[in-house]
Amino acid sequence: MTLNILKLSVGTESVDDLTQWHRAHAHVWAPGTTEHVTRMWPKREDEILNGGSLYWVIKGVIQARQRLLGLAERRGQDGILRCALVLDAEVIRTENALRRPFQGWRYLDPAESPRDLPKTRAQDDTLPPALAAALAEIGLR
Repeated sequence: MTLNILKLSVGTESVDDLTQWHRAHAHVWAPGTTEHVTRMWPKREDEILNGGSLYWVIKGVIQARQRLLGLAERRGQDGILRCALVLDAEVIRTENALRRPFQGWRYLDPAESPRDLPKTRAQDDTLPPALAAALAEIGLR
């Protein structure tokens, strides 16, 4: 079984901001990868590494994903051991899907994951906020 992870991209205004941040820090990671360091190690490691992705919530909306390649231990400057989510450097834009705020990260079932946008589309069509919220309330994207 495959499982995804859902994570807030704090301080990011857009998918372009996220990719620019990755480019600016690319020299720190192995070629073709990026990392996101988090405090907790996923207990369902086998499922997320079986083709899972990290879905990014930007400004309350899932807008992009990156394939999960591995997990690695990283020790912070404070000496605390953390988990690095090792990601494919490619950021794949997805259909927009509203999400309420949460802390940390959450597992995301593939059945609830938004579909990828075609590579020729830079972003999903923006719906009026009230309509997008109403569709999310009834489980439609």
